[in-house]
Amino acid sequence: MPATPMTRAPTGAPPLSIVMPVLDEAAGIEAALRPLQALRRRGVELVLVDGGSADGTPGLAAGWVDACLYAPRGRASQMDAGARRARSGILLFLHADTILPEEADSLVRAAIEAGAQWGRFDVRIAGRPAMLRVVAALMNLRSRLTGIATGDQAIFVTRAAFERIGGFPLQPLMEDIEISRRLRAIGHPACLRAKVTTSGRRWERRGAWATILLMWRLRWRYWRGESPERLAQAYR
Repeated sequence: MPATPMTRAPTGAPPLSIVMPVLDEAAGIEAALRPLQALRRRGVELVLVDGGSADGTPGLAAGWVDACLYAPRGRASQMDAGARRARSGILLFLHADTILPEEADSLVRAAIEAGAQWGRFDVRIAGRPAMLRVVAALMNLRSRLTGIATGDQAIFVTRAAFERIGGFPLQPLMEDIEISRRLRAIGHPACLRAKVTTSGRRWERRGAWATILLMWRLRWRYWRGESPERLAQAYR
């Protein structure tokens, strides 16, 4: 039977809190939230943070989440607000176009119990171009070698580590790169082999090679110290 919205009376702290930032995701929000209902039935908390959608996203999502709140537009701002609202000692940040593996909760907890303070999943990119499989493999390898994760890889972190670094840097782009850098100073990430599946719409819209070259140029400019605000303008 298909999953349906559910509610759960608050008890103790949940084993894991998933924070999902959204903006104008009405067309796909129920499909994004439906697979997470099995995790909710196992006690996982789901916090959705809207950045000012004009298409009714929060109303469509309300029955599928444990909390729905609003924050200034921007993934960093929205995820930071969601983390403050979340009740678990372990936080997982999930993009609306990314699907977790079914056993994500147990995999994350096992990594934390083994001593990791943060981590991420390997990623698979859904889409037609065969090049997307190569892109995903390179993302996973680069992340494993550098200890830097991207938001598409569903970053997770203990609340203690998250608070120690001051949460997400409130910048309009590269917030995933920056938080990885700060967390890497605390410890190397747990690089889980289990894969999340993320949408290839960004690569398909711009073109796979064009997107790869754009992101590498932006990362290079960021490493050289260019402001996230200027990089956000270039990205748009």
